[in-house]
Amino acid sequence: MASILFSETQLGNLTLQNHVAMAPMTRNRATANHIPTDIMVTYYAQRASIGLIITEGTAPSPNGEGYARIPGIHSAAQVAAWKKVTDAVHEKGGKIFVQLMHTGRISHHTHLAGNAEVVAPSAIAAAGEIYTDEQGMQPHPTPRELTTEEVKATIQEFVSASQNAIDAGFDGVELHGANGYLIEQFISPDSNQRTDEYGGSIENRSRFLLDIAEAAGNAIGFDKVGVRLSPYGVFNDIKPYADVDQTYYYITEKLNALGVVYIHLVDHSSMGAPIVPDAVVEGIRERFNGALILSGGYDAERAEAVLQSGKADLVAFGRPALANPDFVERLKTGADLNQPDFTTFYTPGEKGYIDYPVLEEVNG
Repeated sequence: MASILFSETQLGNLTLQNHVAMAPMTRNRATANHIPTDIMVTYYAQRASIGLIITEGTAPSPNGEGYARIPGIHSAAQVAAWKKVTDAVHEKGGKIFVQLMHTGRISHHTHLAGNAEVVAPSAIAAAGEIYTDEQGMQPHPTPRELTTEEVKATIQEFVSASQNAIDAGFDGVELHGANGYLIEQFISPDSNQRTDEYGGSIENRSRFLLDIAEAAGNAIGFDKVGVRLSPYGVFNDIKPYADVDQTYYYITEKLNALGVVYIHLVDHSSMGAPIVPDAVVEGIRERFNGALILSGGYDAERAEAVLQSGKADLVAFGRPALANPDFVERLKTGADLNQPDFTTFYTPGEKGYIDYPVLEEVNG
């Protein structure tokens, strides 16, 4: 049935085995000091038959390591540990981008090392709570507002992390501009109430992302830079606002002019978030000449349909890829999928991480 989904495709200068992407998913399997572990090597290598793996959110700096046991990519030890991951994936013929995620105000001091601190565009706490290993659930703290000079320094942290990613063997980076983390905290007029060049107008609120994309692209090549966006997203206390469509059309036009390799659109309506209107997806598609990745509750049939229609170039799958190391093979053969174990999404250790069975083990 699926003639496009399982066929080879180009992404910039890369040849991918198929049109399937693995969506980035936080799994909290790094060490307490944010270094990737050997079970992460196994996890990603198990899924190397997926056309493009996008890793879990990975911090570009100590200030960005706001969750328990998420990996970073700013130290030599982290780069060396990630090199094991990329080598294992490439050995099996896979391609892998690292997602650069700075948590910004979605953070807690117990997860931050040394002098690192919870920072954001404005000193506005997110509603809700964050899980900590040491203290259980805790309220989101009020972040410290970055100075203009610190904003520019944070941009450079993303650039250094992008260069580290190439040194670690990654095929590229995805800038996480979605889901209420630092980049989207700048985009949203609710979390960004700055009065300098990084706040106020659509142009100014988009500047942080666009400055990162431009500088990262100049450093490692625009064919190695993708961007994840979540228009209409409400995750992590991002509130709806009037000019959301114009904001994302502006961002898309600027990313198109820069020549980034892809835009990855998040639609979490399958998990209860507001739907991203078709007109907005089409508006972004019309304004962008690079690859468009769509994600959000797809199965093989819907994925094939959206590829056939030309609305997307790749389709990203999250939880099904998490629970099925041989996900592509199962899609191809129509085999039943393992169901994800929600209780082990974020727990340390192998259980619910690298022990999901493949078809041979199921069929004996």
